[in-house]
Amino acid sequence: MKIFSEEEFLNLVDDNLPLFIEELAETVAIPSVSAELDDHLDDIIKMIDWTRIRIEKLGGSVTIVPNPVGTIERPLPPILLGEFDTFDPRKKTVCVYGHLDVQPAKIEDGWDTEPFVLTEKDGKLFGRGTTDDKGPALSWLWNIELHQKMNVELPVNIKILFEGMEESGSEGVFEVIHAEGKPGKFLDDVDFFCISDNYWLGKNKPCITYALRGLAYFQLSVQGSTQDLHSGVLGGTVHESMTDLISLMSTLVDSSGKILVDGVMDDVAPVTKEEEELYSTIDFDMETFKHDNGIKYVCDKLLHDDKISLLMHRWRFPTLSLHGIEGAFSGKGAKTVIPKEVIGKFSLRLVPDQDPKKIEKLVTDHLSKEFTKLRSPNKMKIELLHGASAWISDTNHPNYKAAANAIEKVYNGVKPDYTREGGSIPITSALENATGMNILLLPIGACDDGAHSQNEKYNVSNLVNGVKVLGLYLHELGKIQGPKPSSCKCPPPLTEEELMMPGAFARGFGCKCEI
Repeated sequence: MKIFSEEEFLNLVDDNLPLFIEELAETVAIPSVSAELDDHLDDIIKMIDWTRIRIEKLGGSVTIVPNPVGTIERPLPPILLGEFDTFDPRKKTVCVYGHLDVQPAKIEDGWDTEPFVLTEKDGKLFGRGTTDDKGPALSWLWNIELHQKMNVELPVNIKILFEGMEESGSEGVFEVIHAEGKPGKFLDDVDFFCISDNYWLGKNKPCITYALRGLAYFQLSVQGSTQDLHSGVLGGTVHESMTDLISLMSTLVDSSGKILVDGVMDDVAPVTKEEEELYSTIDFDMETFKHDNGIKYVCDKLLHDDKISLLMHRWRFPTLSLHGIEGAFSGKGAKTVIPKEVIGKFSLRLVPDQDPKKIEKLVTDHLSKEFTKLRSPNKMKIELLHGASAWISDTNHPNYKAAANAIEKVYNGVKPDYTREGGSIPITSALENATGMNILLLPIGACDDGAHSQNEKYNVSNLVNGVKVLGLYLHELGKIQGPKPSSCKCPPPLTEEELMMPGAFARGFGCKCEI
């Protein structure tokens, strides 16, 4: 085996671009739409099988795990577990996650090209799944093939976790992760995780994502009768459910974005100087942001006037958004109906230290109190439909340092921005909770890729540089000194209160796995 040459590797990536585009085209042609299982379950299975064959041709091993929540009445696609083992106990192990399913797409939805035919134009690769997430997922396999072409050993062991239901809630995957994280199972010896399923903040500068907001999604229902009523006949005689609902929802948030529910902000940690410094160097233009999001030519105004405040409220602080009303008339024309029941949908995006269960109680107490003020005889019900905690990692962790070093080498000394995401990626917390290992979010697509939209695309430059970054990232991981983090499942760092207990110092700082 040869010694790895960064220059040779980077040149080889450029030389193999036609192969990458050809294989990406093959996978884009498979309409693996998880939201339409009745029509596309076989396509998702075909996509997973395509990947299995590709891994096995490269010498890897594959286990196809039946979906644990699938039934005869409602079958679900399996989960793919792949492995490239170097059989060197000194080498660390990274597990990469990706998904092989895609969003629905039809040309009549407004696509300029056939969504399941890869079309190259002006340095862009158009097609459903190009950037979300087939391109990034295949990049790991391309890296393994390039190492074989170079006759170079992989610097780390690589494990692969690919699913086919991510766009529809990752059904079955969380159960598999929980099972495979147990001692002796597939994920037990993983030292680092890497996920490439999000995007740069902008179009030009690479970034690394270290935090995600959580979610508390509610529905608030008000019922006034057992049937819809005619406003011309009964208006003025009944307590209308819509009037109550609008009154209640107006007490949740004001027009400046301030959350009006008492106690929601109590657990939000104050901003530190070190944290604020991460925002100061981020490449972000507010005018471009307004233009890209359709705000520029309507109101031309954002909730915050400076970059740091805007980004912090986009990522770092909780928000409350009103989404819609079910049961109300929403069609064209006029319909003079008094709805029997209306259901308001709203959610809070949560940040670290906020507990979804505590948020549920605060919101429930607030709305119950406000409903009492209305003195309405109608029936009110509040439900938490989905709750997920926020996630945050440490940008100083060796996993993050490895990614930053790889980016700097590929992008000629450019240091990545460290960004958060305002949304949630539940698989991140699931992997961390099951294994206790560090999770890295390493986006390689641009902010304007249109992942769930018409004309989804993947820039050729992002594809090429993404393969390069992921390849060098593997070698940066291989340089990390010390024992395998997975060899010792240590408890989390002690709190200040725990440090006051006898013997706490030895227990808190005696871990041999600290790296």
